[in-house]
Amino acid sequence: MRKFRKLVAIEPVNMVNEAVDGLADFADEVVTYDDIPGNGQEAARRIGDADAVLLSFTSRLTAETLERCENVKYIGMCCSLYSPESANVDIRYAESRGICVTGIRDYGDEGVIEYVVSELARCLHGFGREPWFGSPSEITGLKAGILGLGKSGGMIADAMKFFGAEVRYFARSEKAWAKEKGYEFSPIGDLLEWSDVVFCCLNRNTVLIHEEEFARLGGHKIMFNTGLSPAWDEEPFARWLDGDNVCYCDTVGAAGGERFLEHPHMHCMGVSSGITRQAYRRLSEKVTANIRAFLEREWEN
Repeated sequence: MRKFRKLVAIEPVNMVNEAVDGLADFADEVVTYDDIPGNGQEAARRIGDADAVLLSFTSRLTAETLERCENVKYIGMCCSLYSPESANVDIRYAESRGICVTGIRDYGDEGVIEYVVSELARCLHGFGREPWFGSPSEITGLKAGILGLGKSGGMIADAMKFFGAEVRYFARSEKAWAKEKGYEFSPIGDLLEWSDVVFCCLNRNTVLIHEEEFARLGGHKIMFNTGLSPAWDEEPFARWLDGDNVCYCDTVGAAGGERFLEHPHMHCMGVSSGITRQAYRRLSEKVTANIRAFLEREWEN
């Protein structure tokens, strides 16, 4: 199997130590950094003459950055890759240069589901606060609406069903497997109006809740955002949050920035609930498999 001449991880990539040490099997020289580059110029400086790059979701590789890195032929995203539009790498530009970009999926969903169930139970039962419905309540009978029925959305739907909630969802298309489980497909406005709690499980930079949707959502509602960016327009969300509503997000990015962190109706932990020791291992295995597969293809050619 061929090796890269130089592989650079431009920021912490959440791989377990033995996997980071194992990168030496894939490159003659491995360079790692323990902080995030402050801008594209710094990212380009770190990459330098490397032919392989690793990064997480906290940095971006734009066309302008990659233009300065003439030797790059492989970029490994140590984070979720769902589409070019939602990626933090300019995949279209990379493709035009013949650069292979790989990403991973389904490595941190389990922790996210545990976070959602935990926070929802605390809200409904009134652990450390007033019970949401005035007296302690179970998830049983709750109307749970899911926006986006990918891996994490499907797992949240299954968890809600397990605890006795009624589940409906909105997605780009109706899912046959969801219908078999009894999950009803609903137009987004109808879903928001019907729900007691809404789970936003969308790709980065996907915004579905605008002024009209917030009007349909109404008051005394619970919202969770498990994505990496807001699922809503900022100003209508701000007005909705000022009402008799509550929002849960694990990261600052999901909350929409620091503007909302001190709001009494926003509960943001400031850390990714999907990053656990088990997730680190799943991530490491998938990133390593992507590198190996690329190099094996190169060897065959």
